[in-house]
Amino acid sequence: MEKLPDPVDSPKGTGRTGPDISSEPVYWDLGESRSYGQYLDLDRLLSAQHPLSFQHDEMLFIIIHQASELWMKLCLHELNAAREHVRRDELGPVFKMLERVSRIQQQLVQSWDVLASMTPADYSAFRNYLGKSSGFQSCQYRLLEFTIGNKRAEMIEVFRKEPENFAALQRALASPSLYDEALRLLSRRGFEIPADYLDRDWTQQYVPSKQVAAAWLAVYHSVDDHWDLYDLAERLLDLDHKFQLWRYSHMKTVERIIGYKRGTGGTGGVSYLAKLLELQFFPELWSIRTAM
Repeated sequence: MEKLPDPVDSPKGTGRTGPDISSEPVYWDLGESRSYGQYLDLDRLLSAQHPLSFQHDEMLFIIIHQASELWMKLCLHELNAAREHVRRDELGPVFKMLERVSRIQQQLVQSWDVLASMTPADYSAFRNYLGKSSGFQSCQYRLLEFTIGNKRAEMIEVFRKEPENFAALQRALASPSLYDEALRLLSRRGFEIPADYLDRDWTQQYVPSKQVAAAWLAVYHSVDDHWDLYDLAERLLDLDHKFQLWRYSHMKTVERIIGYKRGTGGTGGVSYLAKLLELQFFPELWSIRTAM
């Protein structure tokens, strides 16, 4: 019987198995060019993990939260750009940006599955080292909520001793949100939006409006005539839905690891996170489902 060739030939004279890349024009000497590690600033990024205990799982806890902050940074990058495009009535790029945010949100939800591999005993071994630090104090998370449309001025008080973060949150609080800009767009397209929803004190929490709901309902009843607005509405709802899934996964992970202990940031822990499940960024887009 004819002998079949080995799946992977051994490079001549090496005694090793594996692909032969000797003919590939690899840049072994980069000269003055910037390297991969330099471009990504990996020296700083990979040296930013500083466990305070000698417990194995603290590294997991740190990396999960650092990675989440990086994903949130990208979400803010996309959502701020999307808001500007909505302001200019350029919805094409908005759809791509919101789709990207949706993919990022899936990664954020899945990150809780990784963290849930940590047992109560694992976390208890280093929890005291956190002191009063908590995700409640994430500036980027608060910026996300303000940018999307959940304005609560008292939330910035915990950042008062961090001047740059405090100023960034004040600016976001005083600026129209993504949803505010979407309502302004509806008005420019001829839909009846109350005047006090188009130019108001942006620092105040959004209050649902029957007239705003009627405007969105009109879009859904004339999809062929207002396809881009309908598509925008669905993508906004997806953004809201994925945030709810993220909050739910967060709550269940906390419940799984610490039960009903009080959170390190002073909240009730699971009880506080459960209340957040009631939050809707775009209440009218949810309420009109019943009226269709």
